[in-house]
Amino acid sequence: MATATAVTPSTRTAPSAAPAPTVTDPALVKRAVKAAALGNAMEWFDFGVYSYIAVTLGKVFFPSGSPTAQLLSTFGAFAAAFLVRPLGGMVFGPLGDRVGRQKVLAVTMIMMAVGTFAIGLIPSYATIGVGAPLLLLAARLVQGFSTGGEYAGASTFIAEYAPDKKRGFFGSWLEFGTLAGYIGGAGLVTLMTALLSTDDLTSWGWRIPFLIAGPMGVIGLYLRMRLEETPAFAAEAAKSERARPKVPLREMITGQWRALLLCMALVLVFNVTDYMLLSYMPSYLTSELKYDETHGLLVVLGVMTLMMIVQPFAGALTDRVGRRPVIAAGCAGFLALSVPALLLIRQGSLLAVALGMGALGLLLVCFTAAMPAALPALFPTRVRYGSLSIGFNISVSLFGGTTPLAVTALIGATGNLMMPAYYMMAAAVIGGFAAWRMAETAGKPLPGSAPAVEAP
Repeated sequence: MATATAVTPSTRTAPSAAPAPTVTDPALVKRAVKAAALGNAMEWFDFGVYSYIAVTLGKVFFPSGSPTAQLLSTFGAFAAAFLVRPLGGMVFGPLGDRVGRQKVLAVTMIMMAVGTFAIGLIPSYATIGVGAPLLLLAARLVQGFSTGGEYAGASTFIAEYAPDKKRGFFGSWLEFGTLAGYIGGAGLVTLMTALLSTDDLTSWGWRIPFLIAGPMGVIGLYLRMRLEETPAFAAEAAKSERARPKVPLREMITGQWRALLLCMALVLVFNVTDYMLLSYMPSYLTSELKYDETHGLLVVLGVMTLMMIVQPFAGALTDRVGRRPVIAAGCAGFLALSVPALLLIRQGSLLAVALGMGALGLLLVCFTAAMPAALPALFPTRVRYGSLSIGFNISVSLFGGTTPLAVTALIGATGNLMMPAYYMMAAAVIGGFAAWRMAETAGKPLPGSAPAVEAP
């Protein structure tokens, strides 16, 4: 485990003297990043599958004469999981600050795998009637509750292990894992859509991606159980045992309200654009633009692959130029290019759709590369997991996870197919203001932690 260099203070040392730096072991850092990223990939594999197979799930669980009503019901169950995420954050976040990041991340992995695996076992509406959508909703609530402690814990874990000057680079691999999970889910759905008939996909094929979550969860759990606690948490825990009482939930909120507001605004633009592009656009292409389902999924799959290639380089860029400029560039890009990009997508040709989606995907990388390092740095070590979990999940629940449902409803109410662009532009304004108000943290120690340097 990475440890701080031993420094014996003299009796003349002032209490405010700078703490000895933590010297990080590159091998341990890479192992921690790999476990967090692979675990995150497993969690988001499910979200990708659910989004890309939403049309089929609507037929299985919400039979109706209206395809739009089916899609709304399916995305309603999708959004319901996000409504319980703040509850999960309020449970797992403070628990992670009290008992450790590694233990809580192992629990969230188990719950997510169980919830996803259970979806693959639920009988259809035709078999058990209204019990089918109720069971689907219950499984989604288990997933949402567990995910409430996942992103904040994984980003905190990587941030506390990484050296200060490479926190952006190492943090970017968390979203690399997210994209890998999405690509795995989208690729599997695309393959099944191409190989199976509509009847086979509706009767039994849709279950396959969810049942895969069982063995994936075992692998992710094994990786996380092999990890040690972060040096920052270990130092804080030792200090807490000597002098400091446990931090109450109220202090995590009221004592950090400025940082929480910044966190929520940054997460808003991050997740609205993320869910718009990666979760909603496949259904938008199929349901609203009548685009071929397989070709639409392949385009999104290509965009995510492009994002994965760029992701580590963009993360390293945030270490050199800072998190604020990269986040601000992404906000400015979405404000200026959302309408032109969506107009390109609406052209309908494969090239136009690819160009429009590709432009939005590259802009989204500004957030996926910067946020895993920027968000944990908003809070001090003793409340980092808890405060970040609360702020992150409240924002995701209100704005991110509801994006597909809200945009589908807005299009249905107005008939305006440009609503996705306007929605992203509004989010970009809020995110741009937050980027202007946040402090630059690139290359600096995490608040409340000793400086972290890489071992030669």
